Amino acid sequence: MPNKDRNKRSVRKARAQKRAEREAAQAASAASSKPQKAEGASKQTAVAAAKAPEKQNKPAKASNKKPGLAKRISNYFAAVRTEMKRVVWPSKDELRNYSVAVIISLVVFGVALWLVDTGIVAALVGYTSLGA
Repeated sequence: MPNKDRNKRSVRKARAQKRAEREAAQAASAASSKPQKAEGASKQTAVAAAKAPEKQNKPAKASNKKPGLAKRISNYFAAVRTEMKRVVWPSKDELRNYSVAVIISLVVFGVALWLVDTGIVAALVGYTSLGA
Protein backbone atom coordinates (compact mmCIF):
# COMPACT_ATOMS: atom_id res chain seq x y z
CA MET A 1 0.00 0.00 0.00
CA PRO A 2 1.49 3.38 -0.93
CA ASN A 3 2.45 5.57 1.99
CA LYS A 4 0.10 8.41 1.02
CA ASP A 5 -2.93 6.07 1.04
CA ARG A 6 -2.08 4.61 4.43
CA ASN A 7 -3.85 7.28 6.45
CA LYS A 8 -6.89 7.91 4.28
CA ARG A 9 -10.13 7.49 6.15
CA SER A 10 -11.61 4.96 3.71
CA VAL A 11 -8.48 2.81 3.90
CA ARG A 12 -8.49 2.95 7.69
CA LYS A 13 -12.16 1.91 7.76
CA ALA A 14 -11.51 -0.98 5.40
CA ARG A 15 -8.60 -2.18 7.54
CA ALA A 16 -10.73 -1.93 10.69
CA GLN A 17 -13.51 -3.91 9.04
CA LYS A 18 -11.10 -6.64 7.87
CA ARG A 19 -9.61 -6.77 11.35
CA ALA A 20 -13.06 -7.16 12.91
CA GLU A 21 -13.95 -9.93 10.45
CA ARG A 22 -10.66 -11.71 11.14
CA GLU A 23 -11.20 -11.47 14.90
CA ALA A 24 -14.76 -12.78 14.53
CA ALA A 25 -13.52 -15.71 12.45
CA GLN A 26 -10.81 -16.48 15.00
CA ALA A 27 -13.36 -16.30 17.80
CA ALA A 28 -15.69 -18.64 15.93
CA SER A 29 -12.91 -21.15 15.32
CA ALA A 30 -11.79 -20.91 18.94
CA ALA A 31 -15.38 -21.39 20.11
CA SER A 32 -15.79 -24.58 18.10
CA SER A 33 -12.47 -26.05 19.24
CA LYS A 34 -12.84 -25.21 22.94
CA PRO A 35 -16.45 -25.45 24.08
CA GLN A 36 -15.59 -24.90 27.75
CA LYS A 37 -14.06 -21.46 27.23
CA ALA A 38 -16.35 -20.57 24.35
CA GLU A 39 -18.75 -18.66 26.50
CA GLY A 40 -16.06 -16.34 27.86
CA ALA A 41 -14.39 -15.91 24.49
CA SER A 42 -17.65 -15.24 22.69
CA LYS A 43 -18.56 -12.61 25.27
CA GLN A 44 -15.21 -10.88 24.82
CA THR A 45 -15.44 -10.92 21.02
CA ALA A 46 -19.04 -9.76 21.14
CA VAL A 47 -18.00 -6.83 23.30
CA ALA A 48 -15.09 -6.06 20.96
CA ALA A 49 -17.34 -6.35 17.89
CA ALA A 50 -19.88 -4.06 19.52
CA LYS A 51 -17.21 -1.44 20.27
CA ALA A 52 -15.74 -1.49 16.75
CA PRO A 53 -18.83 -0.11 14.96
CA GLU A 54 -19.21 2.56 17.63
CA LYS A 55 -15.77 3.91 16.77
CA GLN A 56 -16.55 3.94 13.07
CA ASN A 57 -19.91 5.70 13.48
CA LYS A 58 -18.57 8.65 15.49
CA PRO A 59 -19.25 11.99 13.80
CA ALA A 60 -16.30 13.94 12.45
CA LYS A 61 -14.82 16.58 14.71
CA ALA A 62 -16.06 20.11 14.11
CA SER A 63 -12.57 21.58 14.56
CA ASN A 64 -11.89 21.53 10.81
CA LYS A 65 -12.51 25.28 10.68
CA LYS A 66 -9.59 27.68 10.43
CA PRO A 67 -9.09 29.93 13.43
CA GLY A 68 -9.87 33.59 12.94
CA LEU A 69 -7.36 36.16 11.74
CA ALA A 70 -6.72 37.55 15.22
CA LYS A 71 -6.13 34.05 16.63
CA ARG A 72 -3.74 33.16 13.79
CA ILE A 73 -1.76 36.38 14.37
CA SER A 74 -1.69 35.67 18.10
CA ASN A 75 -0.46 32.11 17.44
CA TYR A 76 2.22 33.45 15.09
CA PHE A 77 3.63 35.88 17.65
CA ALA A 78 3.46 33.24 20.38
CA ALA A 79 5.52 30.93 18.15
CA VAL A 80 7.98 33.75 17.43
CA ARG A 81 8.38 34.44 21.16
CA THR A 82 8.99 30.73 21.81
CA GLU A 83 11.61 30.50 19.05
CA MET A 84 13.37 33.67 20.23
CA LYS A 85 13.78 32.08 23.66
CA ARG A 86 15.50 29.09 22.03
CA VAL A 87 18.01 31.18 20.09
CA VAL A 88 21.61 30.99 21.28
CA TRP A 89 22.91 34.54 20.87
CA PRO A 90 26.61 35.13 20.17
CA SER A 91 28.84 36.63 22.82
CA LYS A 92 30.42 40.08 22.35
CA ASP A 93 33.71 38.56 21.19
CA GLU A 94 31.98 36.31 18.67
CA LEU A 95 29.87 39.20 17.41
CA ARG A 96 32.96 41.36 16.96
CA ASN A 97 34.79 38.58 15.08
CA TYR A 98 31.82 37.93 12.79
CA SER A 99 31.40 41.65 12.08
CA VAL A 100 35.08 42.08 11.20
CA ALA A 101 34.94 39.04 8.90
CA VAL A 102 31.88 40.45 7.08
CA ILE A 103 33.45 43.90 6.66
CA ILE A 104 36.73 42.44 5.34
CA SER A 105 34.89 40.21 2.85
CA LEU A 106 32.84 43.21 1.66
CA VAL A 107 36.02 45.22 1.06
CA VAL A 108 37.73 42.34 -0.77
CA PHE A 109 34.77 41.66 -3.06
CA GLY A 110 34.25 45.39 -3.63
CA VAL A 111 37.87 45.85 -4.74
CA ALA A 112 37.64 42.75 -6.97
CA LEU A 113 34.46 44.06 -8.60
CA TRP A 114 36.04 47.50 -9.08
CA LEU A 115 39.07 45.91 -10.79
CA VAL A 116 36.89 43.84 -13.11
CA ASP A 117 34.75 46.87 -13.95
CA THR A 118 37.82 49.02 -14.62
CA GLY A 119 39.28 46.32 -16.87
CA ILE A 120 36.04 45.96 -18.86
CA VAL A 121 35.76 49.73 -19.29
CA ALA A 122 39.41 49.93 -20.40
CA ALA A 123 38.85 47.09 -22.90
CA LEU A 124 35.76 48.77 -24.33
CA VAL A 125 37.53 52.13 -24.62
CA GLY A 126 40.51 50.50 -26.34
CA TYR A 127 38.27 48.47 -28.68
CA THR A 128 36.00 51.33 -29.70
CA SER A 129 38.75 54.00 -29.51
CA LEU A 130 36.41 56.40 -27.71
CA GLY A 131 39.19 57.71 -25.50
CA ALA A 132 41.37 58.96 -28.40
